[in-house]
Amino acid sequence: MKLMRKTALAIAAALLLAQGLQAQDVSRQNASIARLKEEIQFIDKELKAASTKHKESYNQLVLLQQKSASRKKLVAESDKAIKDIKGQIYQKDLEISALQAQIDTMERYYSNLVYNTYKNRDNRVWFMYLLSSQNPGQGYRRFSYLRNLSATMNADAKEIIAAKDRLAEEKAALTGMYNEANALKKEREKEYTTLVSEEKKAQSIVNTLAKDKKKYKAELDRKRKEVDKLNKEIQRILSKEVAKKDKAIDYTVSGKFEQNKGKLPWPVKGVVTEKFGVQTHPVYKNISLPANNGVTITAKKGSEVRCVFEGVVKQIMIMPGYSHCVLVQHGDYFTFYCKLAKASVKSGQKVAAGDLLGTLEAADDDTSQLHFQIWKGNQKQNPSLWLR
Repeated sequence: MKLMRKTALAIAAALLLAQGLQAQDVSRQNASIARLKEEIQFIDKELKAASTKHKESYNQLVLLQQKSASRKKLVAESDKAIKDIKGQIYQKDLEISALQAQIDTMERYYSNLVYNTYKNRDNRVWFMYLLSSQNPGQGYRRFSYLRNLSATMNADAKEIIAAKDRLAEEKAALTGMYNEANALKKEREKEYTTLVSEEKKAQSIVNTLAKDKKKYKAELDRKRKEVDKLNKEIQRILSKEVAKKDKAIDYTVSGKFEQNKGKLPWPVKGVVTEKFGVQTHPVYKNISLPANNGVTITAKKGSEVRCVFEGVVKQIMIMPGYSHCVLVQHGDYFTFYCKLAKASVKSGQKVAAGDLLGTLEAADDDTSQLHFQIWKGNQKQNPSLWLR
């Protein structure tokens, strides 16, 4: 009986471990799904604001494409969660089967014990059982066995009842898993249908915008010049700072900044609509956009921009196409915040994480954009890898 219990416990422990790992995966996926839904809701609001002024615009297309990308991720995360829940259901089925087998064995054992006790209930039989002992030691052991028999039967009965209660709980949990999987599957199907509709709408905007290629090529040329001018100015400033770094660098702050890779707070609440590096034009796929040394975050009109880490404001400048730009130094790291309507800080001012740097200027379609860069010395970094 003891060996059977130990085996059952070992099987249950292994199943619980596997189930626990899958539960962690589902929990992470649910958190990811919640974040993606929040991002999609934000983009929806920005799209509504943009559509009140412009029927079809470049920024609308970018937002819609980002929304589609987020929804694709949402569908993928839902698929993973459904797969992991199915794995949990499989493990739970095994656990229930093992528990049922344990109960069946215990009940057979208990049934035989009760039957034999009833069959030999005559006190004379028990008395002869004691008298037939070969020595006093065996007699005492037999007496102890008889004395504890009733307690053993009661304990076994309680254990069977407890095991049946656990079985009922496990079956209820299994039902909950089935319900969660079915609900998630329905939500996934709904998201996929919406995704198809959004992609059709995006393609419709692409077709409309593609008719005015001359206009967008002119805008692209203008943007390329603005980007080049900004990048040259940033590199000039950084080269100057790097040249005197031995005198001015606070390596304690540098170390702290580096330790927060992937954990830095967002400078503004929004979504990344222009990624780091070289990207293709959303309408003219054979045309590359100017190399992006940072990311562009689309946010609500006039949103507040906040510093991502403690440091010192090194410079405030005004650049064509980027309005006010604030440069903050964090040891040998630098962060740039561009497209501010105005700056709320001064050069030389010490700032902490979360301090207000300024507010974003409004774009033509009632949205705002922050151009954000991170540098280590004169080496550009991908901000998406640094922000939490």
